[in-house]
Amino acid sequence: MTARYGFSKRGHLRKTDEISSVFDFRCRLTGAYLTVLAKPNEQGQPRLAVMVARKVSRLAVERNYMRRVVREVFRHQQHTAGAFDIVVRVTRPFDRGHNALVREELHTHLSRLPKCQKSSSGSSAPTKP
Repeated sequence: MTARYGFSKRGHLRKTDEISSVFDFRCRLTGAYLTVLAKPNEQGQPRLAVMVARKVSRLAVERNYMRRVVREVFRHQQHTAGAFDIVVRVTRPFDRGHNALVREELHTHLSRLPKCQKSSSGSSAPTKP
């Protein structure tokens, strides 16, 4: 069986209530460019929301580029991420020169997500600086 690398609508986290519940779960992984928040879900597949505030970059072109990079890395790593609702917040602007650093950071965060699974029985998980 070959892995599929699509990113269908089922893989998107869109509703405000669902995104808020990820923030409330409080499993957080922080790096130089990104903050990844995660919460286990019952859908059996990972779902993603990407947030880039206007405060990070004033230009929509730059914010869209940052979203595209995050979605692309997630698309290739989604099979190893597990069944989580994931919110990725870009905290520092990056461009093509920092692309490899951001990809490595997100890959590291996604590989550390199973630690959030252990705290799914409780209402909040320990935060990870």
